[in-house]
Amino acid sequence: MKKSSRDKLNLFFSSFLVIGFIICSYFFMSLTSRVGQAAANLISVAVYVLFGLIIFYATRVGEGEAIKRFSPIVLCILDVPALFIIIASLAPAFPLHDALATQPVVLTFACIALGYGIPYTFLSGFELKEEISEDALSEALVQGGIAEELAQADEVATEEDVEDLEALDGVEAEEVEAEEVEAEEVEAEETADAE
Repeated sequence: MKKSSRDKLNLFFSSFLVIGFIICSYFFMSLTSRVGQAAANLISVAVYVLFGLIIFYATRVGEGEAIKRFSPIVLCILDVPALFIIIASLAPAFPLHDALATQPVVLTFACIALGYGIPYTFLSGFELKEEISEDALSEALVQGGIAEELAQADEVATEEDVEDLEALDGVEAEEVEAEEVEAEEVEAEETADAE
């Protein structure tokens, strides 16, 4: 596909946004040295989650429409574990706190993954919708199946099949009549014996 000047401009602003955010995050990180440990951890988490959001935006620029969807797989595999790592790193009562609190790189990657994963759970980015002609669509559809077999069976049914069915119905009707006659005879014998 040919890239338009709008796409080139979007790519430039996306890269500029990422570089600008990295420079601004340096100032945020220098701010964390002046505040308490709890506030410094929260500022770090917020900066890295925001960085993940910006990375999502920068990698999802393109033609087409944003496709909205909910992905429980991304939620379970990316968002929930990243959130657990963040909380376990900050809260001493959580399991694995001792292991995660000593690894600031793991906390950083978890924050970036959470920032990227939250919008990715609800948006798949920009996707092109291809126009498909009716001929290509009919070729792409699966041929066969139960509905087609039933339709063919209805067409193939001949008069012989209908006659066979009627003959079977006639035999069943004769059997039912014979059973009714036998039942009447048994009742008549029982009433005669009772008298």
